[in-house]
Amino acid sequence: MKTITLTEQAKKDLLNSLLKRSPNNYGQYESVVAEIVNDVREKGDEAVFAYTKKFDKWEIQTDNIRVTEEEIEEALAGAEKEFVEVMKRSAANIADFHKKQLRNSWIDTKPDGSILGQRILPIAVSGVYVPGGKAAYPSSLLMNVIPAKVAGVKRIIMTTPAGADGKVNPGTLVAASIAGVDEIYKIGGAQAIAAMAFGTESIPKVDKITGPGNIFVALAKKACFGYVSIDSIAGPSEILVIADETAKPRYVAADLLSQAEHDELASAILITTSRKLAEEVAEQIDDFLKELSRSEIIRKSLEQYGYILLADSMEDAISAANAIASEHLEILTKNPYDVMTRIENAGAIFLGEYSSEPLGDYYAGPNHILPTNGTARFFSPLNVDDFMKKTSIISYSREALERTHKDIELFAEKEGLTAHANSVRVRFQ
Repeated sequence: MKTITLTEQAKKDLLNSLLKRSPNNYGQYESVVAEIVNDVREKGDEAVFAYTKKFDKWEIQTDNIRVTEEEIEEALAGAEKEFVEVMKRSAANIADFHKKQLRNSWIDTKPDGSILGQRILPIAVSGVYVPGGKAAYPSSLLMNVIPAKVAGVKRIIMTTPAGADGKVNPGTLVAASIAGVDEIYKIGGAQAIAAMAFGTESIPKVDKITGPGNIFVALAKKACFGYVSIDSIAGPSEILVIADETAKPRYVAADLLSQAEHDELASAILITTSRKLAEEVAEQIDDFLKELSRSEIIRKSLEQYGYILLADSMEDAISAANAIASEHLEILTKNPYDVMTRIENAGAIFLGEYSSEPLGDYYAGPNHILPTNGTARFFSPLNVDDFMKKTSIISYSREALERTHKDIELFAEKEGLTAHANSVRVRFQ
């Protein structure tokens, strides 16, 4: 990791470096993705089957594209019972947290006969993408599906690539069963995103697509946005730790590495007011790298996007954290709650030495689908509202409209929209 003094120029350089990881900077792949998306839109199953054979190396057809109940039962029967129970407890925590986000429709009536309100309903069909093979993460499946179930979505479609033998990762099937997925299709990549966005002979069109994936999946979601809603164009994982002299170096180092192991583009940053802590954390990282299984990935991640920033004050540290707007933010200080009140931009905040980031990844309940690449300045974690649609309700009596019609007519006329004004005026002529 690079240890540098936190200055305005250092902060600017760091932000520019981190932004290089954004999917928006992978334009060289956009033409390839656009071709796949257009093929699926025009040719449906024919294109999906062809791309699956090309990329996943197996013969997919109408009669084997969908995961059967027997395949799900086989996965459940072969699953480690203890892990299944852990997933169930995690799912219960996720559901309990997201139930608190539910909002009700409302109506406001006034004495003049006007009625205003908002009707809140779930979307009809939600689609979730789940990576396959070694990149299969049951935790992400739970985080994507359970908020939709809590929102009341009636039909949840899942796509995930199968191996060359036509089989889906069994852990993925177990998680899908626990979460309550309705239909699972054995396709992956950009073609899966396009199939859910436009629908094919075998795969239903959905209203929203969520879920992580590689750069081709991310760019396909970007290309299909507008035809279908999406969660976000997610970038690589990132963690930022704010710590002072009271933090335990071993805990800080372990938490930084928990995100650096995701991939070589992951970012791990420590901002501290203590040079002693910075030095000890660097030593602990070296020790951990001797024993961790993904040490090569971690090393490359830290070489490119690992930083220890030395701040003159906690105010400077907080200012830098708000500028970075990290996906995950841990606060390991003497008074973490005081620091938390001054944080404006973060996907998720973890307070204190016993709230390490993996707690949020797997178990606590808040969603781990979080804004990345500084988008926590304006985006939120995946939540129940993402699976809801809101409709405004307007009803005026003659009395209510009569009191306001001249205001409306003037407004419309000032915008040059005389038909708008006339639509109101004719009711009082």
